[in-house]
Amino acid sequence: MDNNKKIYIAGSGGMLGEAFYSIFQHEYELKCTDIDVNESWLSYLDFTDRESYIKDVVNFDPNYLFHLGAFTDLEYCEENQDETYITNTLSVENAVFIANKLNIPLLYISTAGIFDGKKDTYDDWDMPNPLGHYARSKYAGELYVQQNAQRFLICRAGWMMGAGPNKDKKFIQKMMQQIKNGSKELFVVNDKLGTPTYTHDFAKNVKLLLEKELWGLYNMVCGGITGRLEVAQELVNILGLSDSVKVTSVDSSHFKKEYYAERPPSERLIDAKLNLRNINVMRDWKVCLTEYIDNYYQGYIDS
Repeated sequence: MDNNKKIYIAGSGGMLGEAFYSIFQHEYELKCTDIDVNESWLSYLDFTDRESYIKDVVNFDPNYLFHLGAFTDLEYCEENQDETYITNTLSVENAVFIANKLNIPLLYISTAGIFDGKKDTYDDWDMPNPLGHYARSKYAGELYVQQNAQRFLICRAGWMMGAGPNKDKKFIQKMMQQIKNGSKELFVVNDKLGTPTYTHDFAKNVKLLLEKELWGLYNMVCGGITGRLEVAQELVNILGLSDSVKVTSVDSSHFKKEYYAERPPSERLIDAKLNLRNINVMRDWKVCLTEYIDNYYQGYIDS
């Protein structure tokens, strides 16, 4: 390892952390931490504890700081607003302080959810207008990084998919769980548009930007314009279950008891800057979904 190859990855116990570890481990010396130590390569750190966070990163003395963790459950964020801002916003301010203290670049993960969804698609320069506390906490983090970090990457993900049944807390795993449980009919909303984001492509694209030192803010989602309904239909198709599992279109009111937090009707991002810089390695979402299911869900439904 040369001396320029150490990365501290905070909040890396989830689906994105799995991809970053997988993509970066061979060429970089990593220290990966989380409050949930669920892998042999993880150690414990609570990044909301400012002094512990500073001490742990300074002791490792990395060349880059990646700040990944956040509360992403919208309903949880609405009900636990203080915890949401402590974890999603204040801890990011801690990360900026550390990165500036060590004079190293910071990676912050943002979300397509910071827009109000009144437009069909959003490029890197569209003005966010967050609807709920999750979106607001993430956008506040974005602004703080932009205004205060010396060098940074802010990468906005769409509908995340990755890491398989144990870590994927999102739409694909929810669908897979229903199918595994024997559901013959999936009820899926027809009024939510967005773009899937495969964690492994995302990590690869971050690596490219970092190595070329193309600092700044980037939309970073898979290719192809879609919505929840089409994603579910494609998933059933990939699994070869189109004849036995029916995908039924409903509107969001069908789930309003369970998913009551306000969500933008469109979270479709366009990777405009990545495209203009000719450095977009995010593949089409259908290609990524097929690869994801093949790599992480072999035998899952039958087990």
